[in-house]
Amino acid sequence: MNIKELIRMAQKPELYTRGTAEMWVDEHISKQLLEVHLNPDMELASRKDATISLTVEWILEKAPGDSLNILDLGCGPGLYAEKLAKKGHRVTGMDFSANSIRYARESAGRKKLDISYVQQNYLELNEENRYDLILMIFTDFGVLPPDQRERLLANIYRALKPGGKFIFDVLNDNFSIKESGSKEWELSEKGFWRNRPYLALTESFYYKEERVTLNQHIIIDEAGEMDIYRFWNHTFSDDDLERILTLQGFRNTECHDHVIPGCDLYRSNSITFCIAGKREKQLC
Repeated sequence: MNIKELIRMAQKPELYTRGTAEMWVDEHISKQLLEVHLNPDMELASRKDATISLTVEWILEKAPGDSLNILDLGCGPGLYAEKLAKKGHRVTGMDFSANSIRYARESAGRKKLDISYVQQNYLELNEENRYDLILMIFTDFGVLPPDQRERLLANIYRALKPGGKFIFDVLNDNFSIKESGSKEWELSEKGFWRNRPYLALTESFYYKEERVTLNQHIIIDEAGEMDIYRFWNHTFSDDDLERILTLQGFRNTECHDHVIPGCDLYRSNSITFCIAGKREKQLC
């Protein structure tokens, strides 16, 4: 292990510097993520079942209709998609993780639910005028840097039918952020990051002007190989969201707080749900 190199890599990086690895496509880590998704006592990868049910009811109040064509971006193992399908809607789930999509398909098959699942990076969404409603839940929107947000919103706008809605949630400015990041280390025979011995060095950083946090994980295995995983997140005000969405052509933006109860990660007033609409067809 090169200590000087490790010290250099552990420094606070430039804003939006990419890590050297992606956990969503790692066979071992994605399996651990799936277990976390499905654990009813944890809210690290998805919310508890009762909260998901409340969220689905709220969403369908805000986007009423029979047999809506719905796209769930970052669907994971299909926790929202299944509840929506049971209410009679046509649902497509999209996720980058092969393990999550495999589980979701098997679960839908067991329950005889007609849900279409697609293993794909949602940044590659390339459809037009297809969906009545597109969802992105569990603050996924905030992990994207600005250029990827713009790309995604353009793709979502194109994929929505005229009059369709995009509903998503973000961390707002009530979310408590410590400007001085915490440092942790883990030495394990095997665990979340690897199925072999590894050392994990974890640190968080805060970029005050941009209101961005970074959770950085440096993983070193017994062979001395090192991977860096970086997870960015933003907080947004209502004005931020309206500005970002308006620039991409959305209209009638609504922001709602206290939609769901507080959870293990944050208080209920730290989450804002946003509804943005695509313009109706213009009459000649």
